[in-house]
This record gives sequence, structure tokens and C-alpha cells, in this order.
Amino acid sequence: VSTSHQPTVQPVIGLQDIVDAKELINQIYLDEKIEKYILDMVFATRYPENYGLSDLKNYISFGASPRASINLAIASRAYAFLRGRAFVIPEDVKELAKDVLRHRIGLTFEAEAEEISSEEIVNRILAKIQAP
Repeated sequence: VSTSHQPTVQPVIGLQDIVDAKELINQIYLDEKIEKYILDMVFATRYPENYGLSDLKNYISFGASPRASINLAIASRAYAFLRGRAFVIPEDVKELAKDVLRHRIGLTFEAEAEEISSEEIVNRILAKIQAP
């Protein structure tokens, strides 16, 4: 094996392309009903009893912070952009909710003892919160 040949790397996208894409993503429409849907999901991780999920309260040590709702909104806009749409639909939010929320939920010892994962909690929330 020869190490004398160094492959050349060519950029596939420039910095300005990234800046332009970010600006486009920020312009993706996010309806107020979708915003409320995102907020309800995040609040349900902190106050599950307010969403008919009282049984989850014993499994959640701490829920997702407000930053989670911001990041879920941004990710949903980017997802819609990548799908060629100028607006976010509930399915975009559902598709990304597990990835955005699961690591932002702290589990209690009871959840760990019963082998309840944060992903399972997010799945229960997704099943309960009504999409617009």
C-alpha cells in the first residue's frame, strides 16, 4: 500500500450556498397550529398529566426545555425544505420528534427499572397529542 498518492478533495458546496440555504429554510412557512403542536409535544414531556398522560409522570425526571421546541421547529422547516415544500406539515414534525426529543428527556430510576426508554415516552406523546 502506497501512501505517496494523496487524494484531492473538492468542495461540493460553498459557504455562500450554506448561508443561502439557511435563509431559505428560515422562510419556510410554519403555521400557528403547527407551532402549537410542537409546543404541546414539548410541554407534554414536562407536564404529562395536562395531556392525559399521567402515567408517564413517574418515568420522567425532567422534560424537554423550551430550546427543544425551537430546534424541532427549525428541523421541521429544514425537513420540509428538503422535501421540496415551502411549508411544514404535521408529518414533518412527527418524523423528527423522536430524534429531537428523546435525548432531552431525563428518566427516573423507576423508568430505568421498568426498562421504559425516552423513545417510548416520545412515542406515547406522539400517539396522544392530536396533530392539526
